[in-house]
Amino acid sequence: MSRIADKTLVEEGKKSYQWAYKNMPTLIIAINKTLEDFSFNNTKIAVCLHVTKETSVLVMGLKKLGADVYLASANPLSTQDEIAAYLDSEGINVFAWRGQNDKEYQECIYEILRAGPEIVMDDGSDAHITLHQEDQFKQLNVIGGTEETTTGVVRLKALEKSGKLRYPIIAVNNAQTKHLFDNRYGTGQSTFDGILRSTALLIAGKKVTVCGYGWVGKGITARAKGLGAIVSVSEINPIRALEAIMDGFSIKPINELAKESDIFITATGQKHIIDKNSIQNMKDGAILVNAGHFDIEIDVEFLKNTTKNIREIRNNLEEYELKNGNKIFLIAKGRIVNLVAAEGHPPEVMSLSFSNQLLGAVKVKLDHNKLDGLIDMPKEIDSKVARYALEGMKVNIDKQTQEQKDYGESYVI
Repeated sequence: MSRIADKTLVEEGKKSYQWAYKNMPTLIIAINKTLEDFSFNNTKIAVCLHVTKETSVLVMGLKKLGADVYLASANPLSTQDEIAAYLDSEGINVFAWRGQNDKEYQECIYEILRAGPEIVMDDGSDAHITLHQEDQFKQLNVIGGTEETTTGVVRLKALEKSGKLRYPIIAVNNAQTKHLFDNRYGTGQSTFDGILRSTALLIAGKKVTVCGYGWVGKGITARAKGLGAIVSVSEINPIRALEAIMDGFSIKPINELAKESDIFITATGQKHIIDKNSIQNMKDGAILVNAGHFDIEIDVEFLKNTTKNIREIRNNLEEYELKNGNKIFLIAKGRIVNLVAAEGHPPEVMSLSFSNQLLGAVKVKLDHNKLDGLIDMPKEIDSKVARYALEGMKVNIDKQTQEQKDYGESYVI
């Protein structure tokens, strides 16, 4: 039933799965502890996540917990075909391959939804939005879902505000054990993993502009600084701009930074952060990188239309020769760099994020009648994931004494 690229890649995929499994202790603890008193009992779960080695550990955990899983990718270029082959061999219904066109990508989402899932687990909300927009899915009895990333949560907030959200969705992204670690440390490292694989250039001494100083932007700036870059930030939010200054980064409008920077990294979730004016002001040799979920942050269409010549220089690195003679370099066609040009977040950090996804799905199954709208990850689950993470790291922490607890609950000093 699956639609994948190459079924002969099973053994390669199995080894990648085993490597991720070994390095995702938080998720393994979450799976094993949940198994003690819970089963999905053949609940159909539609999973629209990046098909990576880390995702395979989550998917196999859902299967172990009794779920019937249907998997599609959350990006046309992020699928690891060996992982798709391995999961297919393990009885997972997989509809994903690297290099899908837009029509194929959407059709794979249709496939997992046509299975009639009760729970939808998403990253970017393409599956959730499709469920709400397409007439063929409006009769599905979806009891709830989860959403992985900032961009997806923003879309769902707009859907809820319009009064059209049909079932409860847990915003996994809003868990502290997700955005404090995945968005910051995971994206920070994996963004430069993608840049270095694509360019093989030295970062030290380069002038790097990071567009956006949310959790993702904070992670990217920290890693750029650690690699010796001269880092500036572009922001529209005055509080975040002030925070960036206090953290030691220069703040300027993007059109000013366009004239002086060597590398531009977008991390906002917004459209055309790097627009035609910015591109026209860039110096010869500037490199454009997108770390946001969708390929909308860089105006790639303008870049193409103002180009005399396009060449592929290296894998995931294209050279655009502009009409003024300057050459601009685009990584991963403007798509999410860490998953297209690299392998996404390291397994250790995805172990936390996917523990939230797993326990969020369990919460939906058990309590969907008590849930309503778009809700933050319950604090008790967030704290549980943190405890599992510390347990996996074999770290012990102090416990509050009864005296301290009493003091904290009293107004008497």
